Amino acid sequence: MTRLHDSDIKKIFLKPGEIYIGERPAKVVTVLGSCVSVTIFSKRLRIGAICHGALPHCRKMRRCHDLCDDTFKYVDCSLHYMLGRMRSLGCADSEIEIKLFGGADTLSSKKENTIGSMNVKMALDIIRQENLRVIAADVGDSFGRKIFFMTHTGDVYLKRLINAAAISQSPGVTFKMRGK
Repeated sequence: MTRLHDSDIKKIFLKPGEIYIGERPAKVVTVLGSCVSVTIFSKRLRIGAICHGALPHCRKMRRCHDLCDDTFKYVDCSLHYMLGRMRSLGCADSEIEIKLFGGADTLSSKKENTIGSMNVKMALDIIRQENLRVIAADVGDSFGRKIFFMTHTGDVYLKRLINAAAISQSPGVTFKMRGK
């Protein structure tokens, strides 16, 4: 059984514009506002991947697989890369488990097309185009999130950050996101 505070597991802090693909057990932690994290997991292979995408897509005239310095800053490039990498490691589409987090409107604007909502839409559009589905999600609203992704189990623990002080402190509830 994996616990959130398991001291034997490698810990990684994922910053905006980064991805992590783990063939060895790790706990990946990231803090999200308008950014999104997509987790991908194969139960059979016990391999997990996660991104921290800050913007929906790159506006440069290039394809995602033409990696540039900030490729993983973009939700579309990150998700395409992670799916390709998981498939190259032997993961079949039928066993891919996807979870989606973040996309908050942290500035409390009343606009429809906020960065957060566009990030979520981009992730969902790609997931649908690939004929995959999301088994768990916690997106939108006006609060940030801190997530803990266990790469070898696919478990994601989530803490909702209601105010800026919550990012560095522990108040709030941490709960496990289960699939549907």
